[in-house]
Amino acid sequence: MFRLQSPLPDRYVEATPDELAGWIATARADLGSKVVILGHHYQRDEVMTWADARGDSFGLARFAAAQREASYVVFCGVQFMAESADVLTSGDQQVILPDLNAGCSMADMADLDSVETAWEEIASVVDVESLVPITYMNSSAALKAFVGRHGGAVCTSSNARAVLSWALGLEPGEDPVSGAKRTGRRVLFFPDQHLGRNTAFQLGFASSDMSVWNPRLDLGGLEDTKVKSSTFLLWKGHCSVHQRFSVEQVAAFRAEHPDGKVLVHPECSHEVVELGDEVGSTDAIIRYVENAPPGTVMGVATEIHLVHRLANEHPDVTVVSLDPLVCPCSTMFRIDAPHLAWVLEGLVAGEVRNRIVVDDETAAGARIALERMLAIT
Repeated sequence: MFRLQSPLPDRYVEATPDELAGWIATARADLGSKVVILGHHYQRDEVMTWADARGDSFGLARFAAAQREASYVVFCGVQFMAESADVLTSGDQQVILPDLNAGCSMADMADLDSVETAWEEIASVVDVESLVPITYMNSSAALKAFVGRHGGAVCTSSNARAVLSWALGLEPGEDPVSGAKRTGRRVLFFPDQHLGRNTAFQLGFASSDMSVWNPRLDLGGLEDTKVKSSTFLLWKGHCSVHQRFSVEQVAAFRAEHPDGKVLVHPECSHEVVELGDEVGSTDAIIRYVENAPPGTVMGVATEIHLVHRLANEHPDVTVVSLDPLVCPCSTMFRIDAPHLAWVLEGLVAGEVRNRIVVDDETAAGARIALERMLAIT
């Protein structure tokens, strides 16, 4: 595997948890309001302890943009999250990712070259003036910029329905950025096929209206007629964590807890989503647990660090993972106390380590796609 992150000095690797906590606390005190630390919901507890804000990727990026006093934003998440923060923050703020190897396998499943090739291939079959590209937040800044340049928008798991409704003209209105009338008749949705599919079903579409676009095959592995008849062209991508949840796991939970509630993230397969009592983003799952009556038992289909945190913070209810192997997000898991201490102590010493920078042209296009999403929702 190609590694962007150099090994840490032995001082951090060999330190005890107490030593690391002491160094982080001292560095934070020295930096004061010049630094803000953001923690994604899937982070380890040893990292979340120090977060000034918790949230999903876009919520944290917006939070960072509002912290005008902070010169440094330490984003404890993954690459695409830090890129979004750099796009949305001001030019005099610097975004830092503690471990450059903290990527996202889903985001990596769609790259700019592949999407541009797909766009050209689709254009050979249909009028792309009727095609609206929509990218999930879990994508690179380059893909967000592509979407911005081609009249599309970004979406999150919580607003995908509103964004797709806008893209297809299911609700009245014009493009909130350009003011032009929308002519979308089909959507190219990437990189997560499952969020696209589950949202399309929510909107009342049938499986016959959807096709999976395989970027490794000519014309996505589809016949011309299928491209023309599909309302949704769904990129063949997925979340390595959420794809693990299965119908069998839901059945096992219900057999053990007949009155239990199943909470499912929309990145799961449609078969699993259909069995959920509640389906929603990480924030929606958190709200459901927070508002659940005492004694409620909940089986949750999402990342294990969030599940454990919810269980620990809400002892009056029972929160368990539907996956018995409790697989964590392996890329998010790279962010840990040693890396956090290393970047913070670097700032104290006047050295900005692991800065994430999106070039001006890419940032401009990505900002259009993000602003369009905000205007829609």
